[in-house]
Amino acid sequence: MAAEPFIRLDGVRKVFRARKQEFLAVSDATFDVNEGELVSLVGPSGCGKTTLLKIIAGLHPHDGGSVTIGGAGSGFDPARDIGMVFQAPLLLKWRRVVENVMLPAEILGLPAGEAKDRAGELLKMVGLEGHEQKYPYELSGGMQQRAAIARSLVHDPKLILMDEPFGALDALTREKMNLELLRIWEASRKTILFVTHGITEAVFLGTKVVVLTAGPARMADRIEIDLPQPRTLDMKTHERFGTYTRRIYQLLGME
Repeated sequence: MAAEPFIRLDGVRKVFRARKQEFLAVSDATFDVNEGELVSLVGPSGCGKTTLLKIIAGLHPHDGGSVTIGGAGSGFDPARDIGMVFQAPLLLKWRRVVENVMLPAEILGLPAGEAKDRAGELLKMVGLEGHEQKYPYELSGGMQQRAAIARSLVHDPKLILMDEPFGALDALTREKMNLELLRIWEASRKTILFVTHGITEAVFLGTKVVVLTAGPARMADRIEIDLPQPRTLDMKTHERFGTYTRRIYQLLGME
C-alpha cells in the first residue's frame, strides 16, 4: 500500500466575514503533499495562496472540507512541528544573526546549549558561517533570507511553510536563492510547501506544482514535475521544462 500523504487537503473552503458581508477566499482546494516533498503552490496575486498556508499552519480556521497533517496518531503539533519563512526575513534588528536563528528554540523552551549548537550548524549549512555575530543590517537581502531559513529549521520541525520568500529579491539573487533552497532541501529532506506567483520558479523548485486559479482559490491541476535532481539553471531551457510552464500558463488563462 502507498504511504499516507503527509498533508491532505480535501475540498477546503474559507470564507472571510466583515460588516455582514462574506468574501469567499478559497474554494474546493484539494491536494496531497508527501513526506519529504518540495511542493510549489502557484497562482496569481490575491488568489488565496497565503490563506491556504495559514490554514495549514493552524492560523486560520477553515469553513469546509478537511485538513490532515502527519496522519492519524502522529501527534503533529503545529507550534512545534512547523517552521515558517515569510517574504521579508523579519529578523530582529537588535539581535545578532545566531540569536535570531535561536529564537524559535527559545520560545519553545528548548535547551539553550543544544539550540546554539544547532543554530551554528544550520548557519554553516546555509552558507553563513563566520557571520554568526553580525547584526541583520550587516547582511545582504539574500543573506538575511538564508538566516530566516536557518531560523525556520532550528527547532527541527517536520514541515516548512514558505510564503513567497524570494519575492522581494532582485532577479539574479532570486535565482541564486532558488539554488540555495534546493541545496538546503537536499541536505535536510524536510517537507516544504512553497508559495509563489512565479511560474518558472514553481516548476524549477517543485517535485509537484499545485495550480490555483484567480480568487477565490480553486484547484486547477496538480502537476508532477519529472525533472532530474539536483536541478540546474540550464534545465529551464529544456523542452520538458517549457512543456510544464506552458501547461500552467494555459491553466491560468495566460496563453
